[in-house]
Amino acid sequence: MANTSGNAFCLTVLCPVKNDTVGGRSCAALTRDIIEHLPTGLESPLAKVPQTYFGRFYLLNDVFYQGGQHERDHLKSHYLVFTANFFGDLDRWLEGFWSSASDDAQYIWQHCVSFDTVASAEGFRDYIKKCQVDAALFFNGSNDHALEDQLKALFLKQEFSRFAVANQGLAPADLREEFRAFLQRVEPQNLAGPSFVPGAETV
Repeated sequence: MANTSGNAFCLTVLCPVKNDTVGGRSCAALTRDIIEHLPTGLESPLAKVPQTYFGRFYLLNDVFYQGGQHERDHLKSHYLVFTANFFGDLDRWLEGFWSSASDDAQYIWQHCVSFDTVASAEGFRDYIKKCQVDAALFFNGSNDHALEDQLKALFLKQEFSRFAVANQGLAPADLREEFRAFLQRVEPQNLAGPSFVPGAETV
């Protein structure tokens, strides 16, 4: 299936924006403002959504003319484009999106055609799937494990690098003691223990 690579799923949706105005501004302009000013990092709406590897929004204004003898095509609407890579099943992830960030979803998609009818996880799932387009060339940049595993691995990589720099030149016996203390602190086998949290850039 083009949308999957191992346990990872690639979601791409194109949601038509209303050809209308609100308060003297087009719905397309308002949507652009919304996505340009979404918080990032720990405050990102997508940081709330379980098992999300990556996601982004942008506004598609029109298609580009390819030149030569190609026919000049134009879109009838602007489109809110949302792409996401995540671990697991599409339906479960979309339902998790709604249960974790429904207020954000309603804010982001508020100017899209027919989104005002969405009022539940099932409605959100169905809406997004109606706007979904299949991925043609999906490259999975993850190691195909659940998000908690990957966050723990990144945390351990960072902390081990710090450990290596901080303990240069120690005698073997002292290094052994420091390494034991390091293992107790980072708890490598405990996914619920010290780790990155979604959206974090550093601990």
